[in-house]
Amino acid sequence: MSEEKNLKPDGDQSLHTSVPITGMYKDWFLDYASYVILERAVPAIEDGLKPVQRRILHAMKEMDDGRFNKVANIIGQSMQYHPHGDASIGDAIVNIGQKELLIETQGNWGDVRTGDGAAASRYIEARLSKFALEVVFNAQTTEWQLSYDGRKREPVTLPVKFPLLLAQGVEGIAVGLSTKILPHNFRELIEGSIAILNGHKTNILPDFITGGFADFSEYHEGLRGSRVKVRARIEEEDSKTLLIKEIPYGITTDSLIDSILKANDKGKIKIKKVVDNTAKDVEIQIQLAPGVSPDMTIDALYAFTDCEISISPNACVIIEDRPVFLTVNDILEYNTKQTKALLKRELEIRKSELMEKLLFSSLEKIFIENRIYRDIEECTTWEAVLVAIDKGLDPYKPDFYREITQDDLLRLTEIKIKRISKFDTFKADELMKRLQEELKEVNHHLRHLTEYAINYYQNLLDKYGKGRERKTEIRAFDTIQATTVAANNAKLYVNRADGFVGFGLKKDEFICDCSDLDDIIVIRRDGVCMVSKIAEKVFMGKDILHVGVFRKGDERMVYNLIYLDGVSGKAMVKRFQVLGITRDKEYDLTKGTKGSKVMYFTANPNGEAEIITVFLTQGAKARVKVFDFDFATIEIKGRSAQGNILTRYPVRKIQLKMEGVSTLGGLNIYYDAVIGRLNTDQRGRLIGNFLGEDRILVCYKNGDYELTTFELTNRFEAAEVVLIEKFNPQSIVSAVYYDGGTKTFFVKRFQIETTTINKKFNFITDHKQSYLKLVSTEKQPQISVTLVKGKEEEFMEYDLDMLIDVKGWKAIGNKLSTYPVKDLALIQSKKTAEPEQSEDSEDSSETDADDELEIGTTIDLSVKKEDDEQLGLF
Repeated sequence: MSEEKNLKPDGDQSLHTSVPITGMYKDWFLDYASYVILERAVPAIEDGLKPVQRRILHAMKEMDDGRFNKVANIIGQSMQYHPHGDASIGDAIVNIGQKELLIETQGNWGDVRTGDGAAASRYIEARLSKFALEVVFNAQTTEWQLSYDGRKREPVTLPVKFPLLLAQGVEGIAVGLSTKILPHNFRELIEGSIAILNGHKTNILPDFITGGFADFSEYHEGLRGSRVKVRARIEEEDSKTLLIKEIPYGITTDSLIDSILKANDKGKIKIKKVVDNTAKDVEIQIQLAPGVSPDMTIDALYAFTDCEISISPNACVIIEDRPVFLTVNDILEYNTKQTKALLKRELEIRKSELMEKLLFSSLEKIFIENRIYRDIEECTTWEAVLVAIDKGLDPYKPDFYREITQDDLLRLTEIKIKRISKFDTFKADELMKRLQEELKEVNHHLRHLTEYAINYYQNLLDKYGKGRERKTEIRAFDTIQATTVAANNAKLYVNRADGFVGFGLKKDEFICDCSDLDDIIVIRRDGVCMVSKIAEKVFMGKDILHVGVFRKGDERMVYNLIYLDGVSGKAMVKRFQVLGITRDKEYDLTKGTKGSKVMYFTANPNGEAEIITVFLTQGAKARVKVFDFDFATIEIKGRSAQGNILTRYPVRKIQLKMEGVSTLGGLNIYYDAVIGRLNTDQRGRLIGNFLGEDRILVCYKNGDYELTTFELTNRFEAAEVVLIEKFNPQSIVSAVYYDGGTKTFFVKRFQIETTTINKKFNFITDHKQSYLKLVSTEKQPQISVTLVKGKEEEFMEYDLDMLIDVKGWKAIGNKLSTYPVKDLALIQSKKTAEPEQSEDSEDSSETDADDELEIGTTIDLSVKKEDDEQLGLF
């Protein structure tokens, strides 16, 4: 920017100089940015506090008398140190109080779960917690500085002997810089510090006061670019009702309900009603619309609402007046070493105090017992008095740890006659003995500082750790495909002649219900395949033969196609899959020659292969003009495969003769116990090979069993599942359970008699302490049992099929033993049944454009042997 000049009309420039402003903005901006970073937004690593928080705690310490103080008074006291308004101080106090660690509160302090604010500062009260008084403050180890106006002194940082920054978490936005450190569990932080002191590595993970589930697979120790996925805890009360018991961190019940209602309005989920029953505990009741799957709705809630959110941490702290990015484990290690250093400093101060007390106690004893005070009776001046006392102490000076100063002599002159007259040598010796014992203990702690620090942390854990167990459950989340769980909120229509597809063509042909997230596949008469995003009205080419919802990677959907090649005139047949495709790109299912067209087409969701009848024209030279063809005789290949020759002669028409069955066999279903979900990706344990009507048997710890379908959207609480396997109606269930009423174990054997799907039935006693210990469907299950017989233990093995007969599922069963059971386990059978395997078809993604094998010889089995030579002409 050019320099600006201001000249007087008379040419006198003596009072006006050129002022360069180049660089002013840069300097001012940097000053402001530095101020915001250091004084407002980013916490110091030493105590984990921003300046306003530190000043509030210091003010509360000055006011502390054990009683509650009005927050309005605390704000006024804090304003002596904090050069900002009362509103920012009040908000900071409420923020600290809601974390329930440093401040004990009284009154309405709001609720982080519901988003309700605190009452006015004049109506609420606070005082420092016992934990804060023990851990945060020590005037002797605090570094002080003058306050902003120079009238008071305030701490540079507080001598916190605990990883407070990680326990509370922090969030701040500065100029060109931000920080976000998530809160961690109190107990786990202490255990982590102990591990560091023992020389071990540690890996701490966040814990949120709102509970819920969290996936930390991308946490990366809280560095920039990391991510944490957090979910609400959703329970299925019954087939028509869901309950949200815990919510994600940073989300309130009101905002969560709003997101659910918006998703419902957009048609992503289908619910009838949402009721907020939150009081002491969070409870949001979601009433489902008729016919809606609870499992599918839970997935949809995670996909389309704030029931699942992503948090991006960014651990930034102030070290030596500079912002530094660290991992949370580095911060914990820094705080642990700082705590050890502070404990050492406190011990050294205490050692100095004890030695001074011992020194003066010794001086006092010598002064009184040796009656040195009588030597000063003849002294006429003050200097002579001090010299006399010093001379009387000369024989004992070599035993003292330091030289005797004039201040020591002055203290001796201040001893009153009353104390001298009542001096008790025995009590003096006892006092010195206690001081020496304490000094010995302090020296021991200094020599074994690491052990002392570990004991310090363990004492904090024992004293304040109760009730601070982890609230957020650590889980690995499955990836929810939005298109899979979205409710059908649209209807698909088609105008075949004009080539339009969409949900806005309500006067045209209805195809199916769909979601506005779906992709649509179209196959035209000219043999062109195309996939496009659903919209109100999309042109996809005239003369549409087939239209449907496209599922990417769906290996069960198989298309059967017969087309006429425009050049050779041959009728070609093929079976193919469309697994992956580029949107709005046209793909030829024929050879792509001019005049090619589709003669027959079916879409088969489960790989069905039908039998058709082919009618040749009357003018065809073939002797057999009508024959049958089974699609099961050819392999499933990719969409670009040209197919096999069906016949070289003109075809008059093709008719369906018989509906087909699946040629793909059953579906291999796996159970991933980490996330409690079914899959076909070979994650977890193979449950079995499933066909349409097959069921899964699930037994839970609470004694429930249920039969479910093998839909991949089914959800299971992995921690509660005792048994999950393919259901065999003929199998016998053998179970051992603990009865809470009689405090004994029972054994029972029964057959599943119920047929209702997705309904739980309890087969043990209904006492609240009853639980299922083990269950098996083996023919001859065996268990090992450790019995307690008096003072001895006896190991036994039982065949459950020999202990009890098969009874009804409601039967109580028999006692396992009259003796107390210490331990029992299922003995795995040596021969485990192999899971059912299906013969998978070859990789259908492979293409074979040159495969034109004549298939007429396998078409019509009713043709006589003498006509075999004719069949090659088809």
